[in-house]
Amino acid sequence: MTLEPLLDAPFAVQIHVAAVTPAALLGAYILLRPKGTPLHRLLGRIWMALMVMTAISSFFIHELDLFYGFSTIHLLSIATLVGSWNAIAAARRGDIRLHKRIVAGLYFGGIVLAGLFTFVPGRIMHAVIFTGAEWPAVLAAAVIGSILIAIALRRRRGRLIAR
Repeated sequence: MTLEPLLDAPFAVQIHVAAVTPAALLGAYILLRPKGTPLHRLLGRIWMALMVMTAISSFFIHELDLFYGFSTIHLLSIATLVGSWNAIAAARRGDIRLHKRIVAGLYFGGIVLAGLFTFVPGRIMHAVIFTGAEWPAVLAAAVIGSILIAIALRRRRGRLIAR
């Protein structure tokens, strides 16, 4: 693992990674914690700001130039901005069920699924993570972490259904 490809990347890419990395970690934490608390609201605001910053910064990244400097991934950025607005609006009007669905979609589609594509060979994050001899350990840690999060979510869902 080396940060050199990221440090050599354009400033927009660095901003993008600086926003999406804490958004990924904070989003997982928020998903596992009780909802509706003052802490949830505070962390949710921070998470939403990070998601908006991630989406906006993507419009300045043009590595996959399919159409005038933009690619299909930029459609996800538009969806993230619209989804963020709709999630906030739903929460403010008390439609918590819709808020949950939108936020879950933003997290799993905008961070987890889109994040997986950043590790494709030839991409900057692939070079960051898989350069050097320690990449198997990083991969193992990611798999173990994902399994633990899935177990925690499943247990939490079971407790909510039992109530």
